[in-house]
Amino acid sequence: MLLLILGGPTAVGKSDLALELAEELGAEILCADSMQVYIGMDIGTAKPTPDERARVPHHLLDLVHPDQPFSAARYAEAFRRAVAEVHGRGRLPMVVGGTGLYIRSAVRPFLFPDVGARPEMRADLAAQAQIIGPAGLHTRLAIVDPAAAAAIHPNDLRRIIRALEVYETTGRPISAWREEHRGSSSDYDLLYICLTRDRQELYGRIDLRTDRMIAAGFPDEVRILLEAGYGRALPSMQGLGYRELTSYLSGESTLAGAIEEIKRRTRNYAKRQLTWFRHEPDLHWLDLSQHAKVSARMEILRLLAGRWQASSNS
Repeated sequence: MLLLILGGPTAVGKSDLALELAEELGAEILCADSMQVYIGMDIGTAKPTPDERARVPHHLLDLVHPDQPFSAARYAEAFRRAVAEVHGRGRLPMVVGGTGLYIRSAVRPFLFPDVGARPEMRADLAAQAQIIGPAGLHTRLAIVDPAAAAAIHPNDLRRIIRALEVYETTGRPISAWREEHRGSSSDYDLLYICLTRDRQELYGRIDLRTDRMIAAGFPDEVRILLEAGYGRALPSMQGLGYRELTSYLSGESTLAGAIEEIKRRTRNYAKRQLTWFRHEPDLHWLDLSQHAKVSARMEILRLLAGRWQASSNS
């Protein structure tokens, strides 16, 4: 079963290109974004608009409320159901997004052995973080799993705790499980493309998109979420922009300061995304700074030539 994957950093231009390709190929889009799964978080996650969803069917959006837990494993389950449904309609599943972990966990065997939540352990680690701070736990993670620590921001408490939980439970670093998983084969026939751009051009697009989100009502979206009872401590509310605008709405920063911090964090996130994709096997790179949208589309169609028809007939 053929899957076309368009990955890449935030603001690189995945969505626009994917829409045109999907219309041309009769494809349906499976979104691979760890924030777009949350209901009511639309502007800040650059979720496809109603008009875009009317043009091309989109899947794996709005799966849970912001206070409900979600994971790569849950995403993989939903992903496989969606792929089967799309393929059953005789249409091409096109995976589009920048959450490399979600893509990897969905298209290859499971990330690591079934390590369910350990409430007592998580509570203990969270209590330690209250004393020594997330950076303190991050330092501890760096001792037992330097590779995981390098990939996780020192303030990302949820992922730090998860990495320590896996290490304490299995005796192996989470990075070792992921490396083992990375080289495994897929049940799907993958055409995996990563879109990129010149670094400064990408940063300019990030800044412009942030300004457009603010103008489109991003602060109001965050205000509505807070008024609905979704507190700032939730993992969903730690997402890019949501944390900064929560601080602004709480009077802890200015709007201008929050906007600059959103742009800074987003640029850093884009760097981490590119680092992730560089470690993916059998991936085709396509530089959108060197290709106009039309030529980029033609290059993808060239790579795809014959494979979709052969897959449909198999």
